[in-house]
This record gives sequence, structure tokens and C-alpha cells, in this order.
Amino acid sequence: MNDAIYVNDKMYVVKKLLGKGKGGYSYLAQIENRDVVVKQIHHEPCSYYQFGDKMQAEINDYKRLKAIGIALPEMIDVDLETERIVKEYIEGDTVYELVSKDKLPEDCLRQVREMCQLLYKAKTNIDYFPTNFIMQDEVLYYVDYECNDYMEEWNFENWGIKYWSKTPEFLKYVEEHS
Repeated sequence: MNDAIYVNDKMYVVKKLLGKGKGGYSYLAQIENRDVVVKQIHHEPCSYYQFGDKMQAEINDYKRLKAIGIALPEMIDVDLETERIVKEYIEGDTVYELVSKDKLPEDCLRQVREMCQLLYKAKTNIDYFPTNFIMQDEVLYYVDYECNDYMEEWNFENWGIKYWSKTPEFLKYVEEHS
């Protein structure tokens, strides 16, 4: 790929697309021999989620999760004009990949439950889908910034856990997205 993407007039060399989410495309990029993630906000429709100002939501959600104490990548830079965010790159397999390979460490579940204790106390939910989590150096990171006010139906125990092992929901998702 090796395209260039600019954030506040700084050039980042794009190495590859990491993924597409509800709010944007995330790219592995490099600046001065340092790997980072550059997220480009998109405005494609999403039938199951309503957005306001996506950039401001990312910034606010990052601050909210940091204050709660959730392990997440540092927000390095924000370019409001181009709607791009630079994040620290957390290297490793996602929980989704680990579940797919039957290699999810027990400690992942313990750590996500510890996150839940902090989040529920702060009346907050995150997107518990396993592509949003990476285990690096025995620490589980939530690599997305999305969070919402707490609703029981979307908490980990009622929704997220369905995708943290090879459940029928997980296998159906794999089949539909392969």
C-alpha cells in the first residue's frame, strides 16, 4: 500500500488497513519509524447506530474512558479538518483472532470483567465486540474509544460475552463475514 496520509501537516506512511468500523477506517501507519494507527472518520450509513458529531464523540469518549481507568491506546493527535485521529498502536492479536484460534487466555476474561466493574460503576458501556480488544504484554487493551451510557441489554454479561468464545453467535458472525 505505502500511501501517505496527512494529519495536521505531518505525513504518515500507510502500511495496511487494519479494519473498518461503524465510524471509520483504521490504518496501520508509520511516522519516524514509529507505528501508529490513523483513523479516518467516515460518514457511511449504519442502520443500527445513530451518530452525532463523530470527531467530538471520539474525543469525549477517549477522555471519559481515560478518567474511568480503562486501558486504551493513547490519543496522539487529532485533525478536525480532515477528521483523522492518530492513536498509539497496540500490537497483537485481537480477542476475536484469539477466540478463532482457540487461544484466548483465561486472563482476558478476568481483565474484561475488571473493566466492567469500573465501567458499570461509572454507568458506562463500551463496545464489547472482540475485535475491539488486544492483549499485549499480559494487559488487555480496549482499542476503540466508543462508549455509551450504561444499558443492561448491552453490557458484557448480556451481549459481549456471546462473542468471547465459539458460541452460536460468534460462529454465525464468522460465517457471515468470511
